[in-house]
Amino acid sequence: MAFFGLGTVLYVSLLVINAIAILNEERFLAKIGWLTPSRPIQDVNAGFQQTYDQTGYGTGAVQGDAGVKARLIDLISAVRTLMRIPLIVINTVVILYELAWG
Repeated sequence: MAFFGLGTVLYVSLLVINAIAILNEERFLAKIGWLTPSRPIQDVNAGFQQTYDQTGYGTGAVQGDAGVKARLIDLISAVRTLMRIPLIVINTVVILYELAWG
């Protein structure tokens, strides 16, 4: 374990976050049954009908009761939503660093 430096840990974590961020919900996650509850599979010809999750805070399932699968689905959704712009910036910096100092 001593051969892992801080740079290696950062590269591995960046690769894992990139892998989570590029998962497509319709192509990959729907096939294995990992859709978010508020986003069911929609027909592409159905128009722009958006579903609305009306459970609200505290009226749905208690957060402690959520299973591992539900928490992983929420984590994937959060990474895809919140890390999109920061990942572009971080990846650009890493690419420029690798090009300059190899």
